[in-house]
Amino acid sequence: MTDKPTVLFVCVHNAGRSQMAAGFLRALAGDRVEVLSAGSEPKDAINPVAIQAMAEEGIDIAGNTPTILTVDAVRESDVVITMGCGDACPIFPGKRYEDWVLDDPAGQPIEVVRPIRDEIRSRVERLLAELIPAHP
Repeated sequence: MTDKPTVLFVCVHNAGRSQMAAGFLRALAGDRVEVLSAGSEPKDAINPVAIQAMAEEGIDIAGNTPTILTVDAVRESDVVITMGCGDACPIFPGKRYEDWVLDDPAGQPIEVVRPIRDEIRSRVERLLAELIPAHP
């Protein structure tokens, strides 16, 4: 891992879970971590309920655009996190891979999306603590 780790969040549509995870990591890590997100079949726009849920946390993901997953994105990343959606990512030796099994917020009301968002935040906080340990 380089001095500044790169994390790639992947879900099929890159419109909900991966965008929320990327939003949290950017907000919490600042410039200490390079954050990427992508999907194998990206939608045209971010899920509006995911945008609303993140706005409640003071994080604006409305300007983000779903992006196609590329081999280069995986190659450039130190950590690749899939969102429980069975995405087949290219595997490169020496990289850290995790699969976060999370419900899909697509088509769900805000009351269902909030707990998904909160679980993503908890996982991102744990990941960040592992990547950038606090200095005593």
